[in-house]
Amino acid sequence: MKKEWSMIATWRMAGDAVKLGGEILENNGKCQDAVEKAIMQVEDYPFYKSVGYGGLPNEDCEVELDAAFMDGKTLSIGAIAGIKDFKNPVSIARKLSEDRFNIFLVGAGAEAYAHKNGFVRQNMLTERAKKTWEKRKQEIYEKNLSPYDGHDTVCMIAKDKEGDMAVATSTSGLFMKKRGRVGDSPVSGSGFYVDNEIGGAAATGLGEDIMKGCLSYEVVQRMKNGQSPMEAAQDAVTEFSEKLKKLRGTAGAISVIALNNTGEWGIGTNVEFTFAAVSCDKYAAVYRAIPDENNVVTIEELSQEAMEEYKRSIQEPLK
Repeated sequence: MKKEWSMIATWRMAGDAVKLGGEILENNGKCQDAVEKAIMQVEDYPFYKSVGYGGLPNEDCEVELDAAFMDGKTLSIGAIAGIKDFKNPVSIARKLSEDRFNIFLVGAGAEAYAHKNGFVRQNMLTERAKKTWEKRKQEIYEKNLSPYDGHDTVCMIAKDKEGDMAVATSTSGLFMKKRGRVGDSPVSGSGFYVDNEIGGAAATGLGEDIMKGCLSYEVVQRMKNGQSPMEAAQDAVTEFSEKLKKLRGTAGAISVIALNNTGEWGIGTNVEFTFAAVSCDKYAAVYRAIPDENNVVTIEELSQEAMEEYKRSIQEPLK
């Protein structure tokens, strides 16, 4: 059954933001505004440590941010990578999508563009994120650990009452990454893709592996060929994970959200994964997806108590 409007996002950190996006869509707002405003809310919250303000830094203790925006009606894309000291990278990416040329900017070029267009300059490294970095640095030295830990991108896809669709992503990338490293999040076809005539998809997880399969575009094409969002996303993730294991011996964490042009959503994942969704006929909720050894995924709604405990835990003082 076709839904008037619908929205899906990665991770439980998007729970409140999806409510905001749903309100915009319910009040005849556009999908482009819904995904941008909702992601801005996640970017601005300092306790979400993989996105925006408070995002975890690279190996040099610098917060480098990546973001992207795509309009399903026109296929317009804007993307930035490795930008430092600017608030709300998703909004910079959306602004870029209005241009015909130069739609993907990185580093100093992205920062110059943001400055010229009046975006807010802000130090994105919080004291909490710095302490987390210092603690990790010490653990790496003392315990000989791998430095890389944490790579949760916030991704959102929305369909509005006019049938238009949009997708956006935002992340601080892999914690302790090398300076200049860029994952899948701002890369069209890998981190995101949307087409009004079919639907959209977006990915989170280990970007180095997601990019090897161009998974967001793959999921959209599977929906074009008749698969439901759930079938398309899970089959794509499972098949590609198995291929990586066969060719390389291992597959990183990969999760994909999908939304078709009738407003039906689905997810695919090879790890336990949380996501949020809302639609005209279903209240905003956060879900946990748990795949078994046969890649069959069980989805359960998280309780209000579980969400409150999550919010308490991310705000606890660092030891």
